[in-house]
Amino acid sequence: MLLHPVTDHAFHPRLTGEIRPDRPLIVAAVEEEAAHLDDRFPLLVTGIGKVNAAAALALALSRGEHPREIVNLGTAGALKEGLAGVHEISRVVQHDLDTALLHKISGRVHGAPLTVGAGRGPTLATGDTFVTDSAVRDRLALEADLVDMEGYAVATVAQHLGIPVRLVKFVSDSADDDAHTTWPEALDHAAGILAGWVGEHIASSRTPRRLPRRTRTSVTFTVHPLSAPHAA
Repeated sequence: MLLHPVTDHAFHPRLTGEIRPDRPLIVAAVEEEAAHLDDRFPLLVTGIGKVNAAAALALALSRGEHPREIVNLGTAGALKEGLAGVHEISRVVQHDLDTALLHKISGRVHGAPLTVGAGRGPTLATGDTFVTDSAVRDRLALEADLVDMEGYAVATVAQHLGIPVRLVKFVSDSADDDAHTTWPEALDHAAGILAGWVGEHIASSRTPRRLPRRTRTSVTFTVHPLSAPHAA
């Protein structure tokens, strides 16, 4: 059976502004999360999910200068009670990659946790699943505090290129059975709060943490437009 690519509402990554070494690059998954930002800093909207985030960011950074830092703004589901508002992540993991099993069968570590902050913020679990199941939420809560769909990918690209990175997440839902309705309703409010965070923190003199630089590799790939999932 021949499968045709989905073209309705196909998403194309969008970069506005100029990436320069004296300013940060703001990265968001969807336009709605960046709706209240002004044009002071360049903005890259990647699309939802790890593949879209990694591909769009890598392509944007391959075309010229690198930014002072990368700031990933977005929403996240709370895996534990009592988490609300904006959080700057200190550690990020992949919840849909079995790192332990891959190590057992290959002898190599794939998808290890990344430290991206000073150690005071919550742990973020990233995966290509919009969590709307309380049982899944409880399982993920054993290793993380928040869940999203792009943070680990953004941090990985930054690590490979030696660019400082900050993951800043607003709690939009509880990653439970109501998340599919709670998340869309919270988007505009989240965008306003995140824009306020940028106004208060982005221009600060605090030096962002630079991740250890990995061995440089040469990668060639082609990106085709993909349809965006319903939610991030």
